[in-house]
Amino acid sequence: MRFLDRKDAGKQLAERLTCYQAEKPLVLGLPRGGVSVAYEVARALQAPLDVWVVRKVGVPRFPELGLGAVAEGGIVYLNRDTMRQVGVEEDEVEGIVPLKAAEVAERVQLFRGDRPAPQLTGRTVLMVDDGIATGATVRASLQALQATHPGKVVLAVPVAATQSLVELRSLVDDIVCLMSTPRLHAVGAWYEDFTQVSDHEVLRLLELAAQTGPCQNGNG
Repeated sequence: MRFLDRKDAGKQLAERLTCYQAEKPLVLGLPRGGVSVAYEVARALQAPLDVWVVRKVGVPRFPELGLGAVAEGGIVYLNRDTMRQVGVEEDEVEGIVPLKAAEVAERVQLFRGDRPAPQLTGRTVLMVDDGIATGATVRASLQALQATHPGKVVLAVPVAATQSLVELRSLVDDIVCLMSTPRLHAVGAWYEDFTQVSDHEVLRLLELAAQTGPCQNGNG
């Protein structure tokens, strides 16, 4: 299975999530690519849409290789096994984490502005991304999300590495994944068009969702 683009993936994912529509869920997209998928889910389920900001912590010399992530709520996840494999010491990461935490704060301000964070306590939350490889960013996001005491958490993705789903299972109530594979080195390989999503596009989709659907932050 391959997806035409994130819009196509979101529409297909929404079909598998209709069982949650009656629970009046809140859809959270992981910026930036996850928001494009989440928008289609929120639109189909007539649910409010918001973001859940997370930033990857990469290897100091090779930032594209993820060691972990920092998410809203000050949650930090570091994969010590990966750190040992690539020879990264704790003190090398200590200087990176505060920088990523500052980036999270900046992006929360960018995407939400003066709008308050969504009310998640007791709520059914659908966390959506465009795909999961190592799972580090999603793990940090889910750990931060659980600290808000949601009623139910559903992780929803078009494609994911099978082992990552196994490792994330204990953090959620349900996982909806259209395609899992033992080998997933690049999420973009499962899309015909995996063009990078801009900050402007995220803001556009959030504004559009607020105009056409329920109150965006789920408070009304």
